[in-house]
Amino acid sequence: MKVWYFSENPYPAAWTADPKNLRVTLPNRIFDPEEGAKLLNRYLDEWQLCDELGMNIMINEHHSTPTCLSASVMMPLAMLARTTKRARLLTLGVPIGVRADPLLAAEELSYVDVVTRGRLEMGLVKGYPTEVAPANISPPTITSRFWEAHDLIIKAMTTQDGAFNWEGEHFQFRQVNIWPRPYQQPHPPVWTTAFGVAGVNPVADRGYRLCAGFNALSGKGIFDTYRRRYKELGRPAPDADRFGYLAVLAVGHTREQAFERAAKIRGYFESSAQTSEAYTNPAGYAPVEANVAAALRGQKTGVVRAPYYQRDGVTPVNNVSSPTEELIRSGAVFAGTPDEVYEQLRDFYQYIGGCGHLLPMMQGGWLSHEDTVDSMTLFAKDVLPRIAEFGSMQIEPQAA
Repeated sequence: MKVWYFSENPYPAAWTADPKNLRVTLPNRIFDPEEGAKLLNRYLDEWQLCDELGMNIMINEHHSTPTCLSASVMMPLAMLARTTKRARLLTLGVPIGVRADPLLAAEELSYVDVVTRGRLEMGLVKGYPTEVAPANISPPTITSRFWEAHDLIIKAMTTQDGAFNWEGEHFQFRQVNIWPRPYQQPHPPVWTTAFGVAGVNPVADRGYRLCAGFNALSGKGIFDTYRRRYKELGRPAPDADRFGYLAVLAVGHTREQAFERAAKIRGYFESSAQTSEAYTNPAGYAPVEANVAAALRGQKTGVVRAPYYQRDGVTPVNNVSSPTEELIRSGAVFAGTPDEVYEQLRDFYQYIGGCGHLLPMMQGGWLSHEDTVDSMTLFAKDVLPRIAEFGSMQIEPQAA
């Protein structure tokens, strides 16, 4: 199991400014540039530490919100491309479903891939529902925009014999001929995300890496859907390297210390829930099947407020209000001493049917730099070497 350290680069001082909505409309006068400078440089230092600890790096971006200060993955990517030497750099992701210019994304990603001599992993995502309004796009078009932007990026990266024109439904370009082309051939490995089974098949068709997160039961359903699709296509079963999983992770010298750290990182869930319903699920964004399934569960259909369940498939778990012990059982959180975290990850790996990539959110909310670094170091020293050997584990059949 490979590990990709993740932080959303939050600005938690603004989280009390509006208890109902932290996205799209929160005035940026609340942002203190000096405090922001301290935070962004601190977050860069923590990413840099990954290179020394033997962990890879995952970066994402969100817009118009204090929950994530990474306005573009390209800026931290460019800096880390030069300052890191070993870590692979994953963008998860570039929201090409809401970006206006996928060709620029292709050029910038290729640049990073060349500078790093092939350490880039290219995560392409639709874009968060709250970003539909700022991007001024029609929600029902986001999936078709995503796949057209994807097709253009891949063609731009792999065409080496001169310019071509692109006349699509959403994008039109003349004389496409990117310089530089990517270092990895034919292009960097492609990832995307899924938090439900809708849309998994097109990803499986292409054999891309798929990342789920924050609930083992739904993650198992997503990965099993991918596996079934492979079988339908007459392919050998996909190996664990096709799958990644995102969760809060905190390690401490004691269980109590780890739980205190996890409670602060869990601010991610709380701040995500502070979103006006007008932005959580714009009409047409989510597939009809996903909204119907949410309605049948008796829950709101908002993407942010989607329900999660424990591994028994019965007991509801709320990522905002449930105690840490329940979130550990649901797979939203891994927390404890190094031995406890190892055991939790071992049980998760067995349950999920194999997972080649762990994307731990080890910094979030009010967790300090000192606590973050200590947790990272404990994990790298006492957990990382042991989970690296999960690939040889015998997987026992599990019921979904």
